[in-house]
Amino acid sequence: MCMHCNRRQFIGTSAVGGMALAAGHLAAEGDAPSPPPAPDAKVPICVVIAGKPMGNSWGMSEAELAPVMKRLTQAEKNLGNVQFVIGQATNAEQMAQLLEKAGPDAPVLAISADIFGLSRLMPTVFEQGRPVAVFHVPIIGGHDWCLVNPWREEGHRITLLGSSDYAELERAASLLRVTPLLRRSRVLVSGPFKGTPEAYSPEKVKQRLGVEMVAIADGRYDEVMAKVDDGAAKAEAKQWLDEAEGMVEPNEEDVFKAARASLTLDRLIAENRIDGLCVGTCMRWLSRGFPCLGFSRLNDRGIPAACDGDMDCLLTMLIFQHALGRAGFLGNAGSVDTAKNAFHLSHCSAPLRMEGPAGPKAPYLLRRHAEVRGGAVTEVHYRIGQKVTFTKLVHLDTLLMFTGKIIEVPKVPKGEQRGCRTELVAEVDDANGLLENWGGGALGASAKDYYASLHRVCYYGDHTQSIRHLAHLMGLKVVEEG
Repeated sequence: MCMHCNRRQFIGTSAVGGMALAAGHLAAEGDAPSPPPAPDAKVPICVVIAGKPMGNSWGMSEAELAPVMKRLTQAEKNLGNVQFVIGQATNAEQMAQLLEKAGPDAPVLAISADIFGLSRLMPTVFEQGRPVAVFHVPIIGGHDWCLVNPWREEGHRITLLGSSDYAELERAASLLRVTPLLRRSRVLVSGPFKGTPEAYSPEKVKQRLGVEMVAIADGRYDEVMAKVDDGAAKAEAKQWLDEAEGMVEPNEEDVFKAARASLTLDRLIAENRIDGLCVGTCMRWLSRGFPCLGFSRLNDRGIPAACDGDMDCLLTMLIFQHALGRAGFLGNAGSVDTAKNAFHLSHCSAPLRMEGPAGPKAPYLLRRHAEVRGGAVTEVHYRIGQKVTFTKLVHLDTLLMFTGKIIEVPKVPKGEQRGCRTELVAEVDDANGLLENWGGGALGASAKDYYASLHRVCYYGDHTQSIRHLAHLMGLKVVEEG
C-alpha cells in the first residue's frame, strides 16, 4: 500500500524515518566496497563427528554412523549451495584442525557420537564464536546433549536437534547456511523507509547481519526503463495474460506497462548482482507502470522484494529465503476476527510460487490496484487448508511469529474497492490472544509506526521449530504473538 507515502516522505524529511540520515552511508549502485562472491559459491559447513564411535551403550557404532553419512550426502545434494567439510575429533587439537580446514566462516554441525564427545570439543568451537547445531540421536548419541541449554545461557549460539529422523541433518544445514549467506548478501533499496529504525540503518544492518544496503541512484530507474525492449515487454505481458485465470478491470496496455516495470526491476537486480529489493518510492513509479507484477516475479525467482520501504520485512524475507528456499507473502494485517477466530492478511504484490522457484504457481486474476483504480496487479488465490506461519524480524533482534490455517481466500467482486487485491484468511489458535498480544511487546516505541505494527510475512508450512533453531543460531529472541 504505497499510496500512504505523503509529500514529506517523498522529499526526505522527518517522515522518511532515517533515509536522510542514512543516505550518505549507503553504498551506491555498482560501487560496493568489495565485490560480491560468485553466485555459485557454496557455503562450507564444518561437520564434526564428536567423539569416537565405539558400538557400546555410551555412543554410536560405525554401523549406526553409516546412515548419518548417507543422509549428509543427500542433504548436500538437495540443498545445492552447501559443502560439507567432514571429520572426526576427540580432542581440542583435532577440533581446531578441522575448523581450520573448513575455513573461518564455516558454521559447525556437530554429531554426538559418544558420551563426552561434545563437552571435549565445544570450548574450542566457542572460542571462535561459530554457530553450532548439535544433532543427537536418542539413546545412542551420548549424554552431553543436556549441556546445550547451559551453553546457550552462557551466550553461545548453539541449538539442539534431538531426533531419530536423519532428515533433521538437512534442516540443520539449511539453517546453518543462513549467517554466511547473509554476509554475502546485497540488497537494492530506495526510501522512504519504514519499520523499526535499526533495520534501515546501513551500518547496523551490516554489523548485525552482514547484509549490505545499496541505494538506487536518482534517475536510474527511468534510465533502465527507457532501454527495456518493447518485444521483451510484450512477451512478459503475454505470459501474465496467458497464465491468468482471467482479467477483470485492466486492459492489455496496463499489463504491458506493468511488464516493462517488471523487466526494469530485473535489470536493476542483474546489473548490481543483488539478492533482494526494498522500494519505498513506488508511488512515483505508478504512472509508468505498476511494479507489483515485478515484485511478484522476483519473489517467485527467489529474490525477496518488499514494497512500502519496509526493511523489517525485506530482511525477514531474505533470512527465510536463505533458510527455507521459499517466498514469503508480505501483507497488511487487515484484521483479527474474534468471531471466526481468524486473521486477515492482504496486499497487491503477492508471490505465486509459495513453495520455492521450482514449486507450483497459485492461480490468479489480473486486477486493477484497489486504491488508485489503475494499473495491473494480481489477485492470487492461495491454497485453502494450507498451514501457514506468520513472522517478522523487528529491531534486528527479535522474531515475531504465530501460525494458522488458510480457511478463505476472498475473490473481490468487480467494482468493489475493498483493500488490497490478494487476501487470505487464516484460522489461528486464539484470536483474542493474538489481538491482545499483537507485537508481543517487542516493538517498543516503534509500535506507533504504522508499518512496523501492520506488516507480517506469511509462509506456507509450520516453521515454528525452524524459527526457534534459527534464533538460537543467530542470537535472536522469539516472541509468539498468538
